[in-house]
Amino acid sequence: MKTILRYIFIGLAVVVIGIGCVMAYVKFILPDVGPAPELRINATKAQIERGRYLANHVNVCMDCHSTRDWTRYSGPPTPGTIGKGGERFGRELGLPGTFYSRNITPAGVGNWTDGELFRAITSGVNRHEKALFPLMPYSAYGKMDQEDVKSIIAYIRTIQPIHNKIPDSESDFPMNFIVNTIPQKPNFEKRPDTTSQIAYGRYLVNAAGCADCHTKTDKGEPLPGMNFAGGVELPIPGGVMRTANLTPDKETGLGLWTKAAFIARFKAFDPAGGYKPHSVKPGEKQTIMPWTMYSGMSENDLGAIYSYLQTLKPVKNKVETFTAVTSAKAPIAAK
Repeated sequence: MKTILRYIFIGLAVVVIGIGCVMAYVKFILPDVGPAPELRINATKAQIERGRYLANHVNVCMDCHSTRDWTRYSGPPTPGTIGKGGERFGRELGLPGTFYSRNITPAGVGNWTDGELFRAITSGVNRHEKALFPLMPYSAYGKMDQEDVKSIIAYIRTIQPIHNKIPDSESDFPMNFIVNTIPQKPNFEKRPDTTSQIAYGRYLVNAAGCADCHTKTDKGEPLPGMNFAGGVELPIPGGVMRTANLTPDKETGLGLWTKAAFIARFKAFDPAGGYKPHSVKPGEKQTIMPWTMYSGMSENDLGAIYSYLQTLKPVKNKVETFTAVTSAKAPIAAK
């Protein structure tokens, strides 16, 4: 009997040691995407302008890295906060922890090398070798053209420095281990020619992160057959908003939309065209869709996005985009 117990004890000890070794590897060895590249960007005016366009109107980096004014429709960025970070994404949104967007102005990343920024944006590992929680869509950015990523970095270097002390993000167990397994080496693509509308539209849809909000997930994985079908619920003061169905289903999606109508929908929210977001009180219809940012895209780019979305498999999924809940006290969700 003692011999049997001894073997059981040894077996359990081996299992515990094995688990401990795996956890130590995941916690202290991963992520392993390689060192930050030796990179120095000698920015041109054209490169900075391309980065400005991407960061503010396509990738909309400033969606999460600025303070959005949720007293106005679609939460436009508050002037004077561009890039300062500090936006909170907490457990009330169903996240496994509390996460804060970082300060990406020169006051926040001025001591980062171009290579360290490049790796963080495309692989999800910061200059301290720590994994970023994938609210930062680095997996999508790792599929972009390297020159577009460099343009974003060139632009970030030029924005107004804002000193803003930000709390550290905290992942719950077991996400504090799992997060280290998520970063991957990038798989860059060349930006398609703008005349290849469907291919170029697919590129822009990836860069803009459309699938992040418009595809339902379960434990971080897209639900099969629900790509771009919307219905993702997000709590806001006084209610719940749900993302729209972007598939070309004729009853519940964009199947009956023309390209002109699609473009016009975005341009209707363009501040350059005179749009001024109206005030919104808790319980009134609101959206996290950053219309004022995406509205700055060119008509050609918006048209390419439309062309690509029309190639998707239609999914019948009727979405009520807003439901008022007078007792709701949840804070505004962030994209």
